[in-house]
Amino acid sequence: RQSGQDVRSQNVTAVSAIANIVKTSLGPVGLDKMLVDDVGEVTVTNDGATILKLLEVEHPAAKILVELADLQDAEVGDGTTSVVILAAELLKRANELVKNQIHPTNIISGYRLAMREACKFIEEHMALRVDKLGKECLINCAKTAMSSK
Repeated sequence: RQSGQDVRSQNVTAVSAIANIVKTSLGPVGLDKMLVDDVGEVTVTNDGATILKLLEVEHPAAKILVELADLQDAEVGDGTTSVVILAAELLKRANELVKNQIHPTNIISGYRLAMREACKFIEEHMALRVDKLGKECLINCAKTAMSSK
């Protein structure tokens, strides 16, 4: 049975592998993936949620990442690839901090503080009230949203 830094490194490696699989499919110029299941059925897609559902993931940390993408897809319907890439990067950076003798509790507290500050910044500096946008802008937003999925 393994413990400590070895397990953390294995978790980071597994999660990074999952993130690398979907990373190239991100964005409007993302590449399609061709996936073949056990029966030989072929699926061609660049949708992160679909790619992750078709993968047979065995590693526990990687499974959590796939479940995270499923939750994102169920709650929002988009952003699964971005969530996977972001979560993998946060885990990778946290592992580096642990290697530098920073306690995991402090790392989690730092991530929570960063989340609160990011939400506060978005709310104060980037968010716009819908009634200030105008009808034409809202129609264009709706068209964009409906054409992306």
